[in-house]
Amino acid sequence: MALDMEQLRKMFYEECRENLEVLEDVLLNLDINNVEEESINTIFRAAHSIKGGAATFNLLDISEFTHSVEAYLDLVRNQQRELTASTVDLLLKSGDCIHAMLEGHEQGSDVDIELKNQVSAQLHSLLGELVDEPIEPPPVLSSQTTASSLIQTGQSDWQVKFEPHPEMFFSGNDPLRILRELKDLHTSCVIIADTKSLPELDLIEAELCYLNWTVKLSGDVTEEAIREIFEWVEDECDLYIDRVPTSQKVTTSTEGIQYSSESAKLNNQPSISSPAKSEPKTNKAAKSESSVSSIRVDIDKVDSLINLVGELVITQSMLTEIGNDFTIDKIEKLKVGLAQLLQNSKDLQENVLNIRMLPMSFAFSRFPRLVRDLSSRLDKQVDLQIQGEQTELDKTVLERIVDPLVHLVRNGIDHGIEQPDTRLERGKPAQGVIKLNAFHQGGSIVIEIKDDGAGLDCEKLWNKATEKGVLAAEVRREDMNDKQIMNLIFAPGFSTAEEVSDISGRGVGMDVVKRNIEELGGHIEVESKLGVGSSFTISLPLTLAILDGQLVKVGGEVYIIPLLTIVESIQIDTSCIKLASGGIELYRLRDENIPILRLQEELEMGRSGSLDARILCFVEAAGNRVGLLIDELLDQQQVVIKSLESNYNKVAGISGATILGDGSVSLIIDVQGLITHFLKRTSDSAHKGIAA
Repeated sequence: MALDMEQLRKMFYEECRENLEVLEDVLLNLDINNVEEESINTIFRAAHSIKGGAATFNLLDISEFTHSVEAYLDLVRNQQRELTASTVDLLLKSGDCIHAMLEGHEQGSDVDIELKNQVSAQLHSLLGELVDEPIEPPPVLSSQTTASSLIQTGQSDWQVKFEPHPEMFFSGNDPLRILRELKDLHTSCVIIADTKSLPELDLIEAELCYLNWTVKLSGDVTEEAIREIFEWVEDECDLYIDRVPTSQKVTTSTEGIQYSSESAKLNNQPSISSPAKSEPKTNKAAKSESSVSSIRVDIDKVDSLINLVGELVITQSMLTEIGNDFTIDKIEKLKVGLAQLLQNSKDLQENVLNIRMLPMSFAFSRFPRLVRDLSSRLDKQVDLQIQGEQTELDKTVLERIVDPLVHLVRNGIDHGIEQPDTRLERGKPAQGVIKLNAFHQGGSIVIEIKDDGAGLDCEKLWNKATEKGVLAAEVRREDMNDKQIMNLIFAPGFSTAEEVSDISGRGVGMDVVKRNIEELGGHIEVESKLGVGSSFTISLPLTLAILDGQLVKVGGEVYIIPLLTIVESIQIDTSCIKLASGGIELYRLRDENIPILRLQEELEMGRSGSLDARILCFVEAAGNRVGLLIDELLDQQQVVIKSLESNYNKVAGISGATILGDGSVSLIIDVQGLITHFLKRTSDSAHKGIAA
């Protein structure tokens, strides 16, 4: 069967990212004063896997660059070099370069050549004189070479028979690298290639390995040193090692290699992961990358799905049998079968959605590196504390929340955490704290980003908002409470930074954070105390595929309101209705005046008429609350969301559609979009300040 090289290449890209995550995770958690041997071995194996895989797919820029990383790590694990804080930084930068080159090959993006050359030069400097020696391939003789050409010495000899399996290249391993490492044992080395398995030219498949080698080593070399070289490929080759007296020679013929003594197969070595098997990772996350198009599923989840499908087939067979010979006395059996079918369907839906769920660690894993780099640049001391890494979230939501989280953490370090001397003057520890936490709450996930920094200064925010024209000139300070003033940080173009830098100060970021979160059907709230710190709380739906909704009737049509946005619903008491300037209707509910949004008119379905005997459904999004005027409350049910934009057009105030049980199509209300449009259209100057 022909190999799908493009599919194999995609697998390499994914495994390369995983190995980069391993490298970064271990480096960030290293104790420079007490470096564990296993940690060095782990990152060495990660680098080796990347190099081997890149060479297999002819990504020479990656393989050559990673060779320098691997060479330095090899010196470290052999105690010829020591890791320091500066070399850890360099290795982290090397990972960035490899990632950039990988993205360049995969997506055609640009690579920072200047950074790559700079890091490469620094790696060469660390390697010192070793990089000045060209890597010469060992002498290789064909199977037709006579035995008399072999070098004989007066020292002990080793004879190694290396027979790679034909598929060795698929795992990223290269026999040439192994042969070179044998030559680098600083001993006399002669290699004979056995070409007897080489097919005719028109039958050769480029992805397969057809050659075998016999290697003669003479000199001061141990069996353990030879075995270490082959430990990467022991599952992908047949390997025989034999000590040969100096008086014996290896003889060859046109039929292949002949042995003077019996060879012993190497089969007692502990199994070590090959490059095709990534090192196990803990407390990591994220694909990490948001562009990853595949997902790894726990086998238990797959088994559960298979069992459920089996149950579904059994139930379907039972219902089919009832239907083929139905009589009225079978009505109870039919009801039982339908109830079982309903339960099977719900279980299947739940399990399918569970497959898309990934732990928050896939997003949180990038922050140790981000905090380390940014705090170093700003000369600040920051301790990152992470909780709730195993809290699961839908893959689609997880991918899209990463960028907002990055903005919030960067702002927490840049604007929140003070300089060490300033913190000491204020009676705080020199080291600031950034806390990330995720947990489930009802049908949503809550993500908290807290810092113990300077907090938000409401007076400063007010002055900046007035200065930048974010607020209308007639809005007074007493018209807004501290909570509303804090929300000004989400206004477009608003920034309190005194100087523009590559970190902050351009007035972009927080408004994008808010918009991205709201597009996911979530909202963000900020709390802060001057001199104590700030806290940002993000609430998101667990998935974008399923929605718990309230069915309502408006103007003869059925709509769905997301259940998470509903605060309460009441029968209208006309005595509680007030009229504000501009013709805005307000409903007095427990000492709060809440605007009434006539849903029928907002959706341009005609006049909605009198408020008598009508229902107000109070909904809230992004801290704003309105009362939706509806005709009737119907059922609550879970609905499957279908994109309206991809199947029709984008409609203001509508986030999607679904098909109800009777086959009719019902539109899903975009509560945040409706409220935003309503406030922009009807607010007076004071409301404009609040909306900002």
